[in-house]
Amino acid sequence: MDCSICTSMPAILRPPRNTICLTCYEGARSVISFINKLESAQGSAEKKANLCKTLENVSKWVHDRKDASEELNEKIKFLSGFVVAFRDQIHTDIQLHPGDNGPPIPAHRALLAIRSEIFNNMLDSDGCKAPPNDAVTLIELNHEELESLLEFLYNGDLHEEKMNKHVYSLFLAADKYGISYLQKLCERHMLQSLSTANALDVLEVADVCSCLTLKENALDFIVKNMHDIVFSAKYDAFALKNPHLCVQISRASLMDAKRNSVS
Repeated sequence: MDCSICTSMPAILRPPRNTICLTCYEGARSVISFINKLESAQGSAEKKANLCKTLENVSKWVHDRKDASEELNEKIKFLSGFVVAFRDQIHTDIQLHPGDNGPPIPAHRALLAIRSEIFNNMLDSDGCKAPPNDAVTLIELNHEELESLLEFLYNGDLHEEKMNKHVYSLFLAADKYGISYLQKLCERHMLQSLSTANALDVLEVADVCSCLTLKENALDFIVKNMHDIVFSAKYDAFALKNPHLCVQISRASLMDAKRNSVS
């Protein structure tokens, strides 16, 4: 809800004075309560002076926080120029081809090199020291996945819908190209969304990327939901593709049963 106090809109466009957000409402209540205590304070004038000084410090802190927030918003707006350059294809100098023969996506060598040491080495190799607008193919990504990867590299974030859809391929790409921040975000997303429907997929990508924490959490979840997962149709295909992980699941299940029997 727009607030007449903390809104960043120009004064002429601000909502009516009686429109206030919950945060500002609670803050106003606290200030009013403090002033009432100040007025009813018993004791020396020195005590009242101290209370006034405290109120002055609170006011200064709020003002400083507002200035810091406005400065942060200005920095975000300034840095968003990368996103505009990607969206409007301003002075792009390389074409990235997906592995599914989809259309190439224009990008900027400098940004790719900054975001990934692997990309930097690729672009610095003799094979990539060609004139601008030459191409690099990322065979492990389809067009949508490549587009999502680039959106993250330029923006530092990704819409929830795209993360849900491409988290496994992005996690694998982040591991391959050394994009640690993206890898951490994908790992956190998979841990938070772990379920009987995706636990085998999470275990598989964790094993491929040697992500021990994610793998242990996935194994533990599978053991706790053994009946629902192991007797599913999905497990049959998983077992044919990953026999070594099935062995690890069996061992983890036996260890868990042993611990439970002892306790």
